[in-house]
Amino acid sequence: MASPHTPADETPQLGLRERKKLKTRIAIRRATYALIAEQGYDATTIEQIAEAAEVSSSTVFRYFPTKEDIVLTDEYDPVMEAVLRGRPAGEPPLESLRFVITEVLRTYLDRERDEMIRRTRLMVDIPAVRARMTETMSATAILLTRALADRTGRAPDDLELRIFTAAVLGALREVTIYWGERGFRDDLIELVERALDTMKGGLAL
Repeated sequence: MASPHTPADETPQLGLRERKKLKTRIAIRRATYALIAEQGYDATTIEQIAEAAEVSSSTVFRYFPTKEDIVLTDEYDPVMEAVLRGRPAGEPPLESLRFVITEVLRTYLDRERDEMIRRTRLMVDIPAVRARMTETMSATAILLTRALADRTGRAPDDLELRIFTAAVLGALREVTIYWGERGFRDDLIELVERALDTMKGGLAL
């Protein structure tokens, strides 16, 4: 059952400038997916993406440093941080992140399932996309580590905190790839729950 306190409730209110930026980012991403579907990932160029999105190539690079970033970047990181900060005081960090990840994924699947499948398929099939994913997750780790530091009283550069956050995000990465490798037939939320249960209880012999 969906919680009455969902990620959608936490979406920051955007001003006109931010809404225009978001609209541009979405247009670039949609153009990219359409071109990739038509001609393949390697054949799709930044120039073609810019033309299809009706922006300049420099605008594409301003929003997305690499082509891989267009595929991998979304608008959910600030939402995850906001939801995490809103979790009850004293809740175990792993359970807080469990709630955040599953709720954001549920929202993403409900609203943009086809895009998520396209993205995951590229992660599975294109080595450059998979490699870049590891780098882009570092930005997510910074946001979540900062929020967990405030919640736990630890310093943002606390080693154990960094290891914990990286481990959770690493598990999420592997779950996503596993989901794609198996043809998206599994319930992604259940896979995430299994992964976090493994982290909590350890690997049974």
